[in-house]
Amino acid sequence: MDHDSYYRDLSHLPLEERQQQNFDHPDSLETELMIRHVNALKQGYQVEMPIYDFVAHTRTQKTIKVSPKRIILLDGILILNEPNLREHMDIKLFVDTDDDVRLLRRLRRDIMERGRNLQSVLDQYERFVRPMHLKFVEPSKRYADIIIPHGGENKVALDMVVATIQGAL
Repeated sequence: MDHDSYYRDLSHLPLEERQQQNFDHPDSLETELMIRHVNALKQGYQVEMPIYDFVAHTRTQKTIKVSPKRIILLDGILILNEPNLREHMDIKLFVDTDDDVRLLRRLRRDIMERGRNLQSVLDQYERFVRPMHLKFVEPSKRYADIIIPHGGENKVALDMVVATIQGAL
């Protein structure tokens, strides 16, 4: 389950106002809905995960059906910051990536997938992304059971995570 799917719907705001929101603050996400969905999945119920439109900054009318499984993966840079969400995690991973790599990935994604321009991405990064990373994301790694350095490029760490998950099965 992707935490990014749970951004709060801002369709009640004009587009210009939506574009000025701080999407990197934990309050921008409806984590309480994600927690209800995780609980439902753990109890064997199917859920309808929202689909968020990152260009319009609104939730779409469509959802993704998520069926219960033995392993539920939660993804998101702010998930370890949320105590009520952490309670539902058996293994907590923090994938640590260098600042410059994170910025480059954001630039590529926001320009190519979300129709933004270079200046708007850099402005958002300076105004919201970096300060929220320092305030919420970076401190949350203390809650991780495993910290994976070098992003997803650390084969040894990834092999250890796979072995841990396989052992749990």
